[in-house]
Amino acid sequence: MKDYTISLHKFGILEWRICRPEKRNAINFNVIQGLETALSMVERNSEIKALVITGEGEQAFCSGGDLDEFHKLKTEEEALSMLSRMGNNLYKLATLSTPSLALINGTAVGGGCEIAAACDFRIARKGSKLGFIQGKLGITTGWGGASLLFEKIPIDIAFKILSEANTYAAEDLQKEGFIHQVKSEVDIGSAEGYLKEMLDINVNVIKSYKQALVSKWMANDLKKRMENEIKRCAQLWEKDEHHQAVEKFRLR
Repeated sequence: MKDYTISLHKFGILEWRICRPEKRNAINFNVIQGLETALSMVERNSEIKALVITGEGEQAFCSGGDLDEFHKLKTEEEALSMLSRMGNNLYKLATLSTPSLALINGTAVGGGCEIAAACDFRIARKGSKLGFIQGKLGITTGWGGASLLFEKIPIDIAFKILSEANTYAAEDLQKEGFIHQVKSEVDIGSAEGYLKEMLDINVNVIKSYKQALVSKWMANDLKKRMENEIKRCAQLWEKDEHHQAVEKFRLR
């Protein structure tokens, strides 16, 4: 089975789905390539009005980076190459000219939460757990997720969520403004229902509003802040504390 699928649905919605349920939809290099392909398709095809990101199955939206694959990266330089590539993708996702929505069908932790933070909107299945748990692995967010989270919810709440490195129920994060809607079941119909009125508006109007938002982020140096965040994570990545924490996590 392919590690991801790309499907075009009605209303001009492009769905990018991570298809690694046996790995809790963890990100590997092939999935990174798939996200790059989807982002490029959105910007090249004027018929696409929104991008929806989700995961295969009901267990996980995305569990972050694939520890089996990325744990082979030992040095700051090796880590920085991967982190920067994915961080660049998340900046492109955040600044996409069309709306984006994370359809959170299950657990979203670590880099999975960073992907969700890069999207404009987030719908989660009832009972889903989410968390920026990187701190428990001896690193910080490595794909620019902290900088993105600071743009999406109140700064003090974002700082607490990042620093605690815990998981939270989707219902609790809805109260904090991170999750926009919680539903008993989530599927592409949920995304269509949430986005439909927006997509009924002329696409150039929506793109104009999105550009106004992107201009705010550009004025606040979002890209540079994400890059600096990624560099700090790479510095922590090569430390023994991180590699020991990952080994312990993998053996659980």
